[in-house]
Amino acid sequence: MTRRELREHVFRILFACEFLRSHRQDAPYMWPDEAAVSEQIDLYFTHESGEELEFPPCEVQPQDQDEVRQRAIEVCAKVPEIDRILDETSTGWKTGRMARTDLCILRVAVYELLFDEHIPAGVAINEAVLLAKKFGGEDSSSFVNGILAKIQRQKNP
Repeated sequence: MTRRELREHVFRILFACEFLRSHRQDAPYMWPDEAAVSEQIDLYFTHESGEELEFPPCEVQPQDQDEVRQRAIEVCAKVPEIDRILDETSTGWKTGRMARTDLCILRVAVYELLFDEHIPAGVAINEAVLLAKKFGGEDSSSFVNGILAKIQRQKNP
């Protein structure tokens, strides 16, 4: 499995998990716990093979499923910290206002920028922009690029 395929699978899992979190006005933001994330990952790999996806989860080899699962769990464990960083970095666009696709792409990319020393910053940013062009809205790629560039500048002043 390529890193691009891995990244897209993790993005898709995070996107699905985004719909599990608490959205009640009277409750604090709650990202799903590890058990709920794990259950979502299991569901992700049980999709029907007839679905038209570029990287169908049902066709992922078992050893690659383990890699996707591990990376998704690692990113999900950092979501509260990543969201705090995004809230501090973005001007006028807190995570609660961001499009879910953009937010999930940013979460994967910020994880790669700050917590995965094996992925060069330029690669993490470029791959996030490509995901935003594929899955996001008209302005998603420039939005994602701008926030990630700012985070990168803050990381390496």
